[in-house]
Amino acid sequence: MKTLSVTDVARNFSAVIDRLERRREEILLVRNRRHVARLVPEPPHQDALSVFGDLYRTLDDETADALSAALKSARTRRRGRVSELRNPWAG
Repeated sequence: MKTLSVTDVARNFSAVIDRLERRREEILLVRNRRHVARLVPEPPHQDALSVFGDLYRTLDDETADALSAALKSARTRRRGRVSELRNPWAG
């Protein structure tokens, strides 16, 4: 973890953010020799497939089938025909 003074961060803000983003390291901010804040990089973006990718290994067959059916049903219900769409501006 890198330690920087608040003054250094203010003077070099763009470079500090670049370092945070590229090196993925936390930066501790210090003012008057006291720790006042910590800059932490965002976790990497994950899509649903990567989040739920291993779920199939943890579910029993009955639960997995029920989840699959529920998702399929939800997707089907969401689809509508253009003629069925409500005009939000109609009185």
